[in-house]
Amino acid sequence: MPVTIDLMTREDFQQFKQELLTELKSMQLGNAQTVQHKQWLKSADVRKMLGISPGTLQNLRINGQLRFSRVGTSMYYKREDIEKMLLQGLSKA
Repeated sequence: MPVTIDLMTREDFQQFKQELLTELKSMQLGNAQTVQHKQWLKSADVRKMLGISPGTLQNLRINGQLRFSRVGTSMYYKREDIEKMLLQGLSKA
């Protein structure tokens, strides 16, 4: 059986590149939207949302200002608790 070789033109390559970039961007947006709709958030997501350091997040846990659940070595926080904290911070400003 003879082997067929298809050559790509520069235009074919440019079109492929555009399609690939579009697909990657849509995948990235999909991941961002998934984080926005999660009920439980990991510590890194919470720190990013609140703009705080790991130490500040630990203090919030220790002082009982932020509820959390531990699964293994990971800490999880309810999205609604984080949103309440953000709203409280805005009302104080």
